[in-house]
Amino acid sequence: MLIGSLAYGFDRIDTFYLQDLKPKTAFSIVIPFRNEEKHLKKLIVSINALHYPHELFEVLFVNDQSDDRSNEIITDFFSNKKVNYKILHLPPSDGSPKKRAISMAIEEALNDWIVTTDADCILPKYWLDAIDQFIDHSEPNCIVAPVVIDATTNFIERYQALDMLSLQGTTIGGFGLNHPFLCNGANLAYKKSVFIALNGFNGNNHIASGDDIFLLEKLIKLDPKKVKYLKCEAAVVKTAPVKSFRLLIEQRVRWASKTTRSKLFMAKFTGLIVVWANLIFLSLVPLFYFNLLTSNICLSLAVIKLSIDFLLLFKTARFLNKEDVLPSVLLSSIIYPLICIYVALASPFLKYKWKGRLYSK
Repeated sequence: MLIGSLAYGFDRIDTFYLQDLKPKTAFSIVIPFRNEEKHLKKLIVSINALHYPHELFEVLFVNDQSDDRSNEIITDFFSNKKVNYKILHLPPSDGSPKKRAISMAIEEALNDWIVTTDADCILPKYWLDAIDQFIDHSEPNCIVAPVVIDATTNFIERYQALDMLSLQGTTIGGFGLNHPFLCNGANLAYKKSVFIALNGFNGNNHIASGDDIFLLEKLIKLDPKKVKYLKCEAAVVKTAPVKSFRLLIEQRVRWASKTTRSKLFMAKFTGLIVVWANLIFLSLVPLFYFNLLTSNICLSLAVIKLSIDFLLLFKTARFLNKEDVLPSVLLSSIIYPLICIYVALASPFLKYKWKGRLYSK
């Protein structure tokens, strides 16, 4: 019922299409980074390729104690380009360096509309055009927009791509049901004036991650009708996958550290249902083995779960042009419950690494 309602909510969000309109909005793009020399070149090439007028946006990079060539890569590339950019340097700090980095950039921002993304992302050509026209169309305080996993050359990357599709489908579905509870800081826009009025990240600076979710909560509490989802193909940001299951588990533990602290009922309810549904799915094996359920019942329950999950995945994959990863659904659907239950049970006791630093939940 939950996944079915999210699929229904997904369809309730109208697709937004670009028009040939003159850009109006001035943006400040905020990009925190730490030791991202492997990814930065793709990002800054995509920034330089943005269709939006260069005089209407600035790029604020925030260096979080990098000890690689990240600074040099940015400076060398933009030295002879017209893009208005600045590199800020974050001093050593406790708590959440990423939140401090974003706050520092917002203080320096010249424009009222802040757009955040990550250093391992690739931006679409008409990204800012889509956000600009949506602002004019919807008059929001905050815009949540789609993110996909870029590379899908092996199974672990296709697994992450499917997992991201499920999160994006859930995000869109939540907005369609008028109960938004998810977003991704790799593609998020909001007003500087509103961020300041809400005292930014105050109240959750002690949590390493969650710069997106906790701010979304504040924005929803302020005015839920002003928080909008931009369902637009031209606004889809691509992000890089992690390279191993160990890093994947660490990432999921980090995500769990923020989602379990959410104050939104829908977030807690969805998380609880997902954990229980996957626990029951795994329990079908011992229930069948000990003759507590017949094979027909176990198979029927498994098919029902996988079918309704696939419905939401298919809708999201079709919208985001990621149908190429759908052949990996069956194997991923078997692995996902194992990872889901492990993270749910172990995350309260595990520390995790993020950008070379060790954090506890």
